Amino acid sequence: MAQQVGDYVLQRLREWGVRQVFGYPGDGINGLIAAFGRAAGEGPAFVQARHEEMAAFEATGYAKFSGEVGVCAATSGPGAIHLLNGLYDAKLDHVPVVAIVGQTARSAMGGSYQQEVDLQALFKDVASEYLVEVNVASQLPNALDRAFRIARTRRAPTAVIIPSDLQEEPYQPPEHAFKQVPSSPPQVMHPTVVPARSEIERAAAVLNAGSKVAILIGQGARNAADLVVEVADLTGAGVAKALLGKDVLADDLPFVTGSIGLLGTRPSYEMMRDCDTLLMIGSSFPYTQFLPDLDQARAVQIDIDGGMIGMRYPAEVSLLGDAKATLTELIPLLTGKSDGTWRETIESNVKRWWDTVERQSMLAAKPVNPMRVVWELSRCVPENAIITADSGSSTNWYARCLRFRGRMRGSLSGTLATMGPAVPYAIGAKFAHPDRPAVALVGDGAMQMNGLAELMTIARYRDRWSDPRLVICVFHNNDLNQVTWELRAMGGAPKFEESQSLPDISYADAARGLGVPSIAVDHPDQLADAWARAFAADGPMLLDVRCDPEVPPIPPHATWDQLESTAQAVLKGDPDAWHLMLQGAKTKAQEFVSAVRR
Repeated sequence: MAQQVGDYVLQRLREWGVRQVFGYPGDGINGLIAAFGRAAGEGPAFVQARHEEMAAFEATGYAKFSGEVGVCAATSGPGAIHLLNGLYDAKLDHVPVVAIVGQTARSAMGGSYQQEVDLQALFKDVASEYLVEVNVASQLPNALDRAFRIARTRRAPTAVIIPSDLQEEPYQPPEHAFKQVPSSPPQVMHPTVVPARSEIERAAAVLNAGSKVAILIGQGARNAADLVVEVADLTGAGVAKALLGKDVLADDLPFVTGSIGLLGTRPSYEMMRDCDTLLMIGSSFPYTQFLPDLDQARAVQIDIDGGMIGMRYPAEVSLLGDAKATLTELIPLLTGKSDGTWRETIESNVKRWWDTVERQSMLAAKPVNPMRVVWELSRCVPENAIITADSGSSTNWYARCLRFRGRMRGSLSGTLATMGPAVPYAIGAKFAHPDRPAVALVGDGAMQMNGLAELMTIARYRDRWSDPRLVICVFHNNDLNQVTWELRAMGGAPKFEESQSLPDISYADAARGLGVPSIAVDHPDQLADAWARAFAADGPMLLDVRCDPEVPPIPPHATWDQLESTAQAVLKGDPDAWHLMLQGAKTKAQEFVSAVRR
């Protein structure tokens, strides 16, 4: 029996090392689904998400934590449309994902047929690096291979559209003939790019001349963590981390100042405010106002992507290259600093900051302080855990309160900042590393949006993971809290109940009904035991923690005057204004306590 196109697609995926495809079925990919059935036992496995958007998030999470290309699949029309948000998340965070999408039969194209959508127009932006519609079988090797090669080398999503009728036709390879395009066998390429020696020497001169060096790292520094530490020691620098680079260096290093920006730490803010030299490695951190003044510091930037060079800060020297290879060439040219005052100041600020965060986390709230949720997690999380965070106020606590150590990994929707990826990211992480525990930190808004449904996916596939622990922690405050705070602090407006308040449900009860054991927490003294029980469990667990929505996510640059202005705004009609003001004052006061003790 002749091999069908659907069978060949799976064969080529196997040759690329793909172990699973995250997706949702539909008649636009029936030929592909049938091929999965025929390939049972050979792979790749079809992992059924509850929604195509979740499939794209799961593929993105898998790619982030495995370093390999994630693959998702969807039917034509509505299924393809649903993929978009997850694929945009991959695009904006520079993650390699290949989407395989069905299309209406070729004979019906252009006839306003059911579920017919102009997929090339739809995917033109999100898959701008490579988008192809396959219309004859002999296109397939080159189309699939280019999708994988481009996704990997350009760290971007790509898409291959395959009409439904073609999927069931016999596969015919390209011939040695005019207008036929063959392809090389699948192979993973690891290019190493190193800047010119003269440019590295210029960069070394800038760093050697500085007396107050600051380093900012992003996810592009992940393969060079040890070298970043060496550069920091030679230059006497502190190291701030963009959110996507939060897991690159451990937070128990005394010169690591933590996150930067609105969700950042005070020592990161102070270091950027006072430095005279800036080294940026593998980061496209977008908020220029949290970097040094534009005429304050001499800057060196290292990035593998020339399109990201010079975008955020005027770099005196721009080094286009792989972080590890570039730092390897740079380090021998650096001279150690004889004056350790700058480093000592940074380390003192870092120690004071963690003391402040601990006191802020232990403040009483109604009923549970959300900062304490993450502070208690830091105390007991396994050193090989993978942590995912959603978008919302819970992201603040991930950014500021979670202390990375050991081999911990973590990520979130860094640039798109979309709601909903934490749970599917964690699922993708479990398929990437089935032998490691995972934790998803999720607001109740994101949990209601799509996280609840994916609990069924977790329950379904838990037996595929050698370490089945996956802890979902829901920050249950019945409020779309991040936007509520933005309304107050940026818009000078009180909370608008109709848009901000959420239906109150028991996530613990819902989880149990969907096959995931749970623990309800409504008192801070229960937190430590709840985390311990979750990590001691022999499977997934959901923590339903009722949190105080009025604990403020105070930015590191916030002043008393700004807090007073926010308080005046909420007094115009905020439903719990006095409690909000009290929590804000208590939280901000902990910084003052640290300064006095210094």
